[in-house]
Formats: sequence, structure tokens, C-alpha cells
Amino acid sequence: MQRKSPKQGGGRVAGVRRVRIDTDGAGQRVDNFLHRELPGVPRSRVYRLLRRGEVRVNGGRVRADYRLEAGDEVRIPPVRVREEGAPPPAGQAAAIIDHVLYEDRRLLVIDKPTGIAVHGGSGISHGAIELIRTARPDLRELALVHRLDRETSGCLVMAKKRSALRSLHEKFRQGVVEKNYLALVVGDWQLGEQLIDKPLLVTHRKGGERHVIVSHEGKPAQTRVRLSRTYRDFSLVQCSPLTGRTHQIRVHLQSVGFPIAGDDRYGDAGANERLKRLGLPRLFLHAQSISFPDEHGNELHFAAPLPDDLDRFLGRLQERASAR
Repeated sequence: MQRKSPKQGGGRVAGVRRVRIDTDGAGQRVDNFLHRELPGVPRSRVYRLLRRGEVRVNGGRVRADYRLEAGDEVRIPPVRVREEGAPPPAGQAAAIIDHVLYEDRRLLVIDKPTGIAVHGGSGISHGAIELIRTARPDLRELALVHRLDRETSGCLVMAKKRSALRSLHEKFRQGVVEKNYLALVVGDWQLGEQLIDKPLLVTHRKGGERHVIVSHEGKPAQTRVRLSRTYRDFSLVQCSPLTGRTHQIRVHLQSVGFPIAGDDRYGDAGANERLKRLGLPRLFLHAQSISFPDEHGNELHFAAPLPDDLDRFLGRLQERASAR
């Protein structure tokens, strides 16, 4: 049983819990399991609990990417859990439904707007999944299949059933999920089609903010890049990540000298200032499409059109390039 202690510091401290994983919960990563079990606890805190061995599975330490099996016993240590906050504004929750691209009995796919995180936590009260759960309380088991950066717009897949989540995670592991992104980069891309094959390592800045670097100590990461169109000193490229590392496209493009336009974390500060003056409102990275086979082997393909703000900016770039 979970025990509640008196409120302190805006939350409560949950005592030690031991949770037995059933067949429906099998196959999920332990870090994702903990994130759901400890609402409001930042992901950086969850990873510290795992690194320090405070979380135990069957009495032993596990890595964050350990996949739980039916019958596993997870020991969850005492940790301060945020009290349930106010629900998202009804209008904002209703608005996210307008971005649904596809829905069936197993899946829900949205065209995530820029500026909305995929989930709440780490100072963010709510994200896309909380908004949909508020608008659609019938989707009690709704879960993220993958993630997009807060600034990135485009296709985001969610599972309505645990069985669908397990199936799609397996497809990601098998490499049969194809994702395509559009990115505007600083520079005239003359490299043809390139496979950027550089391992990536997640580091943590002060406060737990994640930052990614190219490092031989990191995990393998591959991104295929090809030119779509040039705008003199900027280039629109199509990117197909063959792996799914944090900030992968952003770091890979920066590592070959073509940072993404408007990227405040990995980009070119001087170029970003010029781009703002030209009217670029944000990071120019859009998850254009995602495809994978369904449970019967039929190919599913979902596409999100380029948002109006980015489309308008390309129009300005084209006019500027033509005027020279």
C-alpha cells in the first residue's frame, strides 16, 4: 500500500512501495513505468533514483532502459510526489482535439503544435497527452509511443491500449518504423545524401536539463539526410533518423556544420538573430511523417503538413533569394 505523509513543500512523500508487474504491464521500460507511478517527479530525478540503485527490480539494480517482464517486483523508494494540480484549461484541451490526424481502436495520432511538450513534468504543468486525457476522459490508458521535443511540431503517435504500446515499441526495436522530418539548416548543403553515423551521449546541465554531445562513450545514432531545396545561405533538408536518440537530428546536423535554424540550444547564435529579424518564429524542425505496419502487416502512413508559420517563412526566404 502507498502511505501518505503530511504535506510538505507543496507535495507528499510516498512511502516504499513494491509493485508486481502483470502481463499487461510487461515490455515497458522501467523509467517510463516510474514516470507514470511518480506523477510530477522530474525525469532527471527518476534517472538519479535508478543510477543510485534506490529502485530495485527483483532485489537488484537495473538500468533505465531495462524492460519489465511479467512477474517482476519493482521496489519504488520514498520520494516526494507533487499533489495533483489544476487540470489544463478546457479551451486548450478542446483545441488539441482539432489536431488529431487519425484514430482507431488502438491508436491516436496528432499533429503536435510547436510549444507544447509531449507530457508534463520538470516545471511544465501539462503537455499534449494530459490535454487529450482531459478532453477525452474515456482514454484512460492513453500512452506516448515516442516523443518529440517541445519546439518540434508534427506527427506524434499515442497508444490507446497497453497491447498496442508494446507492439509499437517492438516495431521501433525492429527498425520497421520510418520517420521523416523537415529541417531548415544554416548553410548551403552541398553534401548530397549523407548518413550521419555518430554516437550520442546525454549529459546533464545544472538543474537536470539534458544536453547531448557527440561522444564515443555514447549510444549509436544514425540519421540519413538529403537536400530538398536551397535558399542561398539556407537549405531545407529531409531527415530520416534510423535510431531514436534524444535531440538526435539537432545534434547530428550541428556536428556536420549545418545547425538547424532557430535552435537556441545547439544552433548558431548569430545566425539565429538574423533569422529572427527575417521573421523565423521558432526552431525549424517538423516531424513530417511516420509509417509502420499494423498488426495485420498493412502499412500505415501518417503525414502532417508544414505549419503555416514555417511555410510563410520559406516564402520570405524564397522572395529574398530571388531578389538577389
